[in-house]
Order: sequence, then structure tokens, then C-alpha cells
Amino acid sequence: MDLPDIPGERSAGEGAWCVYLVRCADGSLYCGITTDLARRIAMHNGDLPGGAKYTRPRRPVRLAAHACGLSRSTALRLERLVKKQPAAKKVLYLLSVRRGTAEGDDSMG
Repeated sequence: MDLPDIPGERSAGEGAWCVYLVRCADGSLYCGITTDLARRIAMHNGDLPGGAKYTRPRRPVRLAAHACGLSRSTALRLERLVKKQPAAKKVLYLLSVRRGTAEGDDSMG
């Protein structure tokens, strides 16, 4: 398939969105989107209020991969594509999208 194009990239100062993967203490992965990656990781780890119900019993979490500088709609589409990947390929997929080398769904473009 063609490489997914990531339209709507923004600079970090323009309310840019990130798609991220965290690896939980049990080895599982959680994927989400945010505009403040450090804050969101702190929330997942219980340092700040909030965080996903999924990650609460699986703390601590650590950042496995991320792609930032996206519009919200692009981040949501990329999150969906990452979640469609087999668990063993999620991190590599997100990293390859960040480098512009992912093979995947044409709906990104």
C-alpha cells in the first residue's frame, strides 16, 4: 500500500496533537492522543488526577513511541490506525509513521 500521508502537521506552539503509546507494567500497550505528552504520562502514572481507567491498575507506564505536530483530526485517524495494528507491530508502526515510512491505510491521506 501507499505510505500514509500525514496532513495538518503543526509546530509545537500551535496546539499540536500527539499520538502516543505507553507500555504498561504488565507489558501491554495503551494508545491515546493529547496536546501535552508529559502531563498525560503523569496522569497515567497517577502523579496528576485523570488518566485512563485501563492504565490505573497497570502502573507504572512508560512512553514507548509518539508522533507529535498533528492536527486533532489527523491524530484521531492515526490513533485508529495504530489500534488496528497487531500488538507486536504497534510501536514500530507509530515510529515509522513519524519517519514517514509506514505502510498502511490510505485513509490518512
